Amino acid sequence: MPRRSVRVDVVSDVVCPWCYIGKRRLEKAVALEPDIAVEVHWHPYFLNDWIPREGMPREQYLTLKFGSPDRYKGIAERVGAVAAEEGLVYAPDRMTRQPNTLDCHRLIRWADACGRAAAMKQKLMELYFSQGADLTARETLVQAAASIGLDAESVRADLASERDVAEVTQEAQSAKEAGITGVPCFIFDGRFAVAGAQPAEYLAAAIARAAQGGAAVD
Repeated sequence: MPRRSVRVDVVSDVVCPWCYIGKRRLEKAVALEPDIAVEVHWHPYFLNDWIPREGMPREQYLTLKFGSPDRYKGIAERVGAVAAEEGLVYAPDRMTRQPNTLDCHRLIRWADACGRAAAMKQKLMELYFSQGADLTARETLVQAAASIGLDAESVRADLASERDVAEVTQEAQSAKEAGITGVPCFIFDGRFAVAGAQPAEYLAAAIARAAQGGAAVD
């Protein structure tokens, strides 16, 4: 009997900690349904579309978004605990810059052309959340791309150009126009969506329901 197949479109941002956690949970969900062939596609979203292209100091960002860095500490502790449960490292104390993620999404788009979008996204998230890397630094992005098999010189040249800037910007805008106000957002076979970093078992149930041609999980 041929394996059933499901397409999952994931709308997310590389600086969204719940997207970081959600990606890991989706991977676990896929493993929970070995008889279903799951095809995952990654789509851009700008969690903070007001951040300038060059990024900004992390403390300034936290002050603008939460009122002060201290007000974020409780959220950070909760996120860190959940990330640790998933085997992930979330180290906000290492983050000194809040990036604009346009170039990150361009990298993911280019990596998708050779089937490495998931690896590119994971690398960028790990750099940011566990190492506090500056994702607006061009050489950081070039080396990240090279580490998953992309050609460094080509990536360096493309980042210096306007390649896919309009396309990524439009796709991210289209997600918001479609009503997506929070990420991660998982869309199953174009029929129903699940919002938030839901538990792996919940996402697995959604995959199974989609494979059966059903609607959303109860």
